[in-house]
Amino acid sequence: MASEQNHLQSHKVGIIGAGISGIAAAKQLSHYSPLVFEATGSIGGVWKHCSFTSTRLQTPRCDFEFSDYPWPERDNSTFPSYQEILEYLHNYATHFDVLKYVKFNSKVVEIRYVGDRETTHLDVKPGEYGTLLRGYPIWEVAVETNQSPNLQWYAFELLVVCIGKYGDVARMPVFPLGKGEDVFHGKVLHTMDYSKLDKDAALQLLKGKKVAIVGYKKSAIDLAVECAKANQGPEGQPCTMVIRTLHWTVPSYWIWGLPFFLFFSTRSSQFLHERPNQSFFKTLLCLLSSPMRKAISKFIESYLLWKLPLVKYGLEPDHPFVEDYASCQMAILPEDFFPEADKGNILFKRASKWWFWSGGIEFEDHTKLEADVVLLATGYDGKKKLQDLLPHPFSNLITDSSGIMPLYRGTIHPLIPNMGFVGYIESVSNLHTAELRCIWLARLADDRFKLPSIGKMIEQTSEEIQVMKRTTRFYKRHCISTYSINHSDEICEEMGWNPWRKKNWFLEAFSPYKSQDYQKQNDA
Repeated sequence: MASEQNHLQSHKVGIIGAGISGIAAAKQLSHYSPLVFEATGSIGGVWKHCSFTSTRLQTPRCDFEFSDYPWPERDNSTFPSYQEILEYLHNYATHFDVLKYVKFNSKVVEIRYVGDRETTHLDVKPGEYGTLLRGYPIWEVAVETNQSPNLQWYAFELLVVCIGKYGDVARMPVFPLGKGEDVFHGKVLHTMDYSKLDKDAALQLLKGKKVAIVGYKKSAIDLAVECAKANQGPEGQPCTMVIRTLHWTVPSYWIWGLPFFLFFSTRSSQFLHERPNQSFFKTLLCLLSSPMRKAISKFIESYLLWKLPLVKYGLEPDHPFVEDYASCQMAILPEDFFPEADKGNILFKRASKWWFWSGGIEFEDHTKLEADVVLLATGYDGKKKLQDLLPHPFSNLITDSSGIMPLYRGTIHPLIPNMGFVGYIESVSNLHTAELRCIWLARLADDRFKLPSIGKMIEQTSEEIQVMKRTTRFYKRHCISTYSINHSDEICEEMGWNPWRKKNWFLEAFSPYKSQDYQKQNDA
């Protein structure tokens, strides 16, 4: 490691990462003048560093905005591009003067726990988590600035980690000896590497090439469309999507003429789904509501099978739609995806196992696919990123035995003191949930309410994990979409807010909850 130089600087609050979560945390904790460490030269996180030409938001603008900073054209029905998202984030950060807290090109390379040094000041009883700001440093952070060999050390009472689940660490397939990418004569890129290419370089990579795209989630689908558009005309080559697990995709937020939010995003619709800490009566009602949940899932599936040529291309998933929604894996389909498939520019290959050969990809059925370029849309390993950064023993505690981060209110790990995590539990609108958790975290830091005991927090997180396991086979994504309103209710109640944020009973029952429902001036 680089040499340690410069004196230690002490501050109350440190924030790692300046993506959506980091900017939201900086704004809510601004009265502590936090230091925000951003490893790159700009804010935006994955929207800046893991996006490519076709990347667009998956939700309408009005569902992806800060409570106190609406979009200029919030009723515009188009899905904003990643450039528009970055402009919105930058305008938000400028409007609330958040950028002054950000230290750009400052990469956190080491974290040390020093909380036990101040033994005479310990105010934590056995079984209690304690306050977030104790009056003395708990964490020391080493920061590498502009790739300098000299590290600057900082000390904080509270450290908020907002480096996210995506980006930085690519999840790469593992192959048998002699069947990895080293035997392949073409190019192999993960989507993380592809996103770093400019428009011309990306076009040159794809144009006239036989491209294989591994994956079938949002990034893979967007890549397939980019590849198809780069290969128009007689000299163009089709790209092939190599698919292990199918997921449901939707063409728009309308199902048989009904707005999508009616099925999952209102109090009345979420009342049908299991939630943590529900009463015996509610548990019984959920059991009796099982046929209704299945009927809603089948209703949506019937529309998708009618609207999209899923059967024609062998793309009908073998699991219910609700499982993809419950794991935040429902993707909005680009309108030109299947038209390009109909023209033969996008092909599909189902395969549970594959490996490289010199000319492309080979499958377990012994068929081969010729390829010049293989693009891996195989996701990211955000948990490894955290484990590599946190010191022992906290690095071993960050996930439970099933690989899930057990975060109380999606923010506090009961066994890791004076550290917050924002952006690690997903919902329909990650910006909304990140902002609300940052508001909660700031009020907790202000000592405006107390956390339950460590045992109670572990019990709560365990219950949430069990609910997800019963709801979807893809529970490791840690998504709260089927009980997001109840999750927000509990956060509001803990902060002393009225959890019912609508103007009347009808709106409470049948209108979707959005960020603007949680404006601070509505604080009861």
